[in-house]
Amino acid sequence: MPGRAVRTASRIAFLLCGLISLFTAVPYALLRGVDLPVQSEWIIFVVALALVGVFSMVVGLLPRSWIARACKKDRDDAQLFSAPLKLLGGFAAIFYLVAVVAYLAPHRWNLDPQLMLSLCPMYLLRITFDPPPLAIFLLLAPMNAAVYGALGLTLGYAWLAFAKRKSSKTP
Repeated sequence: MPGRAVRTASRIAFLLCGLISLFTAVPYALLRGVDLPVQSEWIIFVVALALVGVFSMVVGLLPRSWIARACKKDRDDAQLFSAPLKLLGGFAAIFYLVAVVAYLAPHRWNLDPQLMLSLCPMYLLRITFDPPPLAIFLLLAPMNAAVYGALGLTLGYAWLAFAKRKSSKTP
């Protein structure tokens, strides 16, 4: 039963992170770089957010056997969902804190907008208007955490798929 709970929670988390990543790309796509408050290579953000979001959603919807085949694992292997879920959680926690620090940083720090847009996609909202702290803690920072959680998921499955398997045979 615990394995089933982890798989179900993982799939829900993967879908939510993918949807939020796609939703985060919308302002960049709508502004098309023209109306951004800073000069930015907007297409890079849109493509990166869309790829990570779509991959996360696909992994959340694919049958377990297909994911296992792509990762060269057994479909009942606990690592198939737990390892990417751990990376998702780690990335989400780190980038939640990055978002909070970025939003609460005084304006006199003059944070580089290009760097901040890549570390915190929702920083665009701080540039255009100053959101209240409650919105930062309950909406913007969790959205940033979900975007980077989806990136952690992508890296976790890339690691599972491309890592060399340890051989049980000794020479």
